[in-house]
Amino acid sequence: MDCQEEQLVNTICDLYEKISKLESLKPSEDVNILFSQLVSTCIPPNPNIDVTKMCDTVQETRQKLIKICGEAEGHLEHHFSSILTSFEDNPLHHLNLFPYYNNYIKLGKLEYDLLTQNLNGLVPRNVAFIGSGPLPLTSIVLASSHLKETVFHNFDIDPSANSLASLLVSSDPDISQRMFFHTVDIMNVTESLKSFDVVFLAALVGMNKEDKVRVIEHLQKHMAPGAVLMLRSAHGPRAFLYPIVEPCDLQGFEVLSIYHPTDDVINSVVISKKLPVVSNGSVVGGPSCLLMPCNCSKIHAIMNKKKKMMIEELEASREEQFS
Repeated sequence: MDCQEEQLVNTICDLYEKISKLESLKPSEDVNILFSQLVSTCIPPNPNIDVTKMCDTVQETRQKLIKICGEAEGHLEHHFSSILTSFEDNPLHHLNLFPYYNNYIKLGKLEYDLLTQNLNGLVPRNVAFIGSGPLPLTSIVLASSHLKETVFHNFDIDPSANSLASLLVSSDPDISQRMFFHTVDIMNVTESLKSFDVVFLAALVGMNKEDKVRVIEHLQKHMAPGAVLMLRSAHGPRAFLYPIVEPCDLQGFEVLSIYHPTDDVINSVVISKKLPVVSNGSVVGGPSCLLMPCNCSKIHAIMNKKKKMMIEELEASREEQFS
């Protein structure tokens, strides 16, 4: 690292020390200030920073910081979902009260464009979102603005999160009929996963590499061949906030494209497709780790079996009953 990059990492580590000393991570003036400083420090794109190659001390701090960020994000979503559900009219009309709502609008448009590009215009009938939380904004944005006939099944292990989320959409005559919530550990969901055309995996489901890969392996085992897996990742300093998903983690999937935003959308997006399974239980092909060095304003696409790389400019691009 050069001096500027070292200073950036030191700033992030100093903020971690301050955040770790907070009595609570629930929304408050101190919490809001420190996390705003953390995000503003991490968000400027810097592809030269590779957190996976940093020293063990920094790696340990990063893992702790991701966990803290996940906990704080959960508190923030619970807080605002509770506020939104208190409105007597349709709570979805007040989503702009959530401070990061515009980010979700941008992320939803980005993910929809990536889906459209890689599904050749086909519209998914059934979508699963794993780790939807108390404020399932990705599902809501996609259902209301982009996939207006698609059914969304949201999975979360926290019953209080699903209770708030269900209440949030219950007053909307359209969304409430196309959005369902399931309180379950996704590792216990098997056959049902075959019914989904697209599966979204939230960034904070699997906060370390081992847990993330374990979930991906489970999805690969039970998703339908040809179904799309959309994952959230992180790049550069943003990887201090969220876990990284690499192509090598996606055994049994074909990586279609990876997009690293350069604006205030923090998460990178990885879109992949489950490969067909042959008779002996193995899969045809597999992920390639031969990605080009990151250029944050481009999509990096791995084209089918030829493993050719091309860079394209991205334009600003069976319902089932559950018991």
